[in-house]
Amino acid sequence: MAEKKIRNLNPEEIDCRVGAIMEQGISLLLYKDARVDQTILDEVFGIYGWQRRHNIIGNELYCILSIWDDEKQQWVEKEDVGIESDYQKAKGAASDSFKRACFNVGIGRELYSAPFIYIPLNKVRMDDKNGKKAVKDSFSVKSIETSTDKIITALEIINQRGEIIYTYRLNRKQVQPVREEEPQEPLSTEEIQLLYMELGRTGVSVQQILSRYGITAIQQMDQKTYKKAISALKRSKTAA
Repeated sequence: MAEKKIRNLNPEEIDCRVGAIMEQGISLLLYKDARVDQTILDEVFGIYGWQRRHNIIGNELYCILSIWDDEKQQWVEKEDVGIESDYQKAKGAASDSFKRACFNVGIGRELYSAPFIYIPLNKVRMDDKNGKKAVKDSFSVKSIETSTDKIITALEIINQRGEIIYTYRLNRKQVQPVREEEPQEPLSTEEIQLLYMELGRTGVSVQQILSRYGITAIQQMDQKTYKKAISALKRSKTAA
């Protein structure tokens, strides 16, 4: 199959979600919607050039994404498992497994290199719901720059009032590109959120974690490294 280039995501195709609410600030996570995956698949392979199906293996729901190879006259498949969401669990797992399978063909892979996005409380409007802190603001990506090897090199995030609340520019000397032959199973949103909460509880900085495991972003963790980090953090006492 002649190589077809998967473009990087546009700013409006990236959503921002609150990852964790900490004592002095919040963290944000970047993610893509399944509709973005469908649009890019249509653009690159045509509406008849790809298909998806779902299988249950054990208790897990998997998505098999198939792309048609004109040269070999056969379907090339990529597969990944999904995680249930709190809302409409079956639908959430189906959507999540599809998005993960699309990561495997390169759609949105640059999100793995996203930096730790920390917003201090003086830049966020907060509310109190049933005794718990809640964020009143919404956020979006104003601009993003990505290298040819799908590493985010610059990022700017604004709130719903158009105020810039986060900027980032990567020092290229710090980049250690992940080799394509080293497959990684991405962390789920829930896993990343749990990690941020443990960091906030223990007072361990993100930079300490990155340095310890030799990565440049939390999203670059594989499952083995993630389990080591969570286990170590859970054994640590609270910063208070």
